[in-house]
Amino acid sequence: MDALLKDNPNLVQLPRLGGLVEGVVLEKKGSKLFVDLGIRGMGIVFGREYYEAQDIIKGLKPGGTVSGKVVEVDNEEGYIELSLKEAGHEKKWQDLRSAIEEKKEFSLKVLEANRGGLILELYNIKGFMPVSQLSQSHYPRVEGGDKEKIFEELKKFVGQELKVRVIDVNQPQEKLIFSERYADTENIIKALSGYTIGDEIDGTISGVVDFGAFIRFGENLEGLVHISEIDWQLIDHPHNVLKPGDKVRAKIIDMQGDKISLSLKALKPNPWDTAAEKYKKGDTTRGTVVKFNPFGAFVKLDTEIQGLLHVSEFGSESKMRETLELNKQYDFKILSVEPKDHRLALGLIKEEKNAEPSEQKEEVTANPTIEVRPL
Repeated sequence: MDALLKDNPNLVQLPRLGGLVEGVVLEKKGSKLFVDLGIRGMGIVFGREYYEAQDIIKGLKPGGTVSGKVVEVDNEEGYIELSLKEAGHEKKWQDLRSAIEEKKEFSLKVLEANRGGLILELYNIKGFMPVSQLSQSHYPRVEGGDKEKIFEELKKFVGQELKVRVIDVNQPQEKLIFSERYADTENIIKALSGYTIGDEIDGTISGVVDFGAFIRFGENLEGLVHISEIDWQLIDHPHNVLKPGDKVRAKIIDMQGDKISLSLKALKPNPWDTAAEKYKKGDTTRGTVVKFNPFGAFVKLDTEIQGLLHVSEFGSESKMRETLELNKQYDFKILSVEPKDHRLALGLIKEEKNAEPSEQKEEVTANPTIEVRPL
């Protein structure tokens, strides 16, 4: 039938169960409403459907148009049974789907906030806007990503009107998702047309989080410097080296849609370029243990290079932590240097206890012919 209608658009499509139809109001008779559906037939609203739609029906007059959802294609009396209430609900979801296609913008009041985002309402249907869909200017940048602090920031939006678009609709699950980022996305993509990967920019740190820092630059553009791109040295937390308001210079290393990835360390000399000259396999060196993790200990050899002492040297992480102390210096042997992979493997040189003087004396006395010389 679909193919037939597509090839012959002038054919009249017969009503389908669950489909929406539009007709002309003929009359209200008792607790029945009759609707002329043209050559499709006669529609009727009665019984429970009539009482549930009284608010709609009281505003209808003969000659006016009304939409209904087909709940029975052909009843015993030959009428097409309609539901006005369900039609109204169905129409709302159709309008929501159209809003996505047409990229309609709505100014909606924030009804409430939760720890994941904001609740708004459109066409009497409540929807959700995740934190990730807030605009740059409204995104809560909270130190340490504390969820309770983020929640407090989100609650400040309750009662405010935000310009949003519908970005996802799932009628069976009654799910409606909004976004405020669409304007940012369009403006950012347009502004980014003047930049290419590899460009250097001057900007200001606008926020510091666990996983990196945000830098604002250009015409209201903002990019992320991941913690791994802040410095060649291992960084425990971005706030140890950066703070909001800092003026920095960074390099654009990636652009995906409206997402901009930046790097600070790309503009600094790479210490691994000369690491193989300073540290060679088999050499001994002295370093400071600065961090533990399940697979080993990080050892600071100088201001730029760190090596890894693998946990396998100790048998277990707990044994490693018992043997070594943070911020204490030890002697190490360089097991390997891999500058391209930014890796330097170390082995701990264990301290050997010297023999007691009395034991040395007995050994010499017992072997008088052996000449003892200092090493």
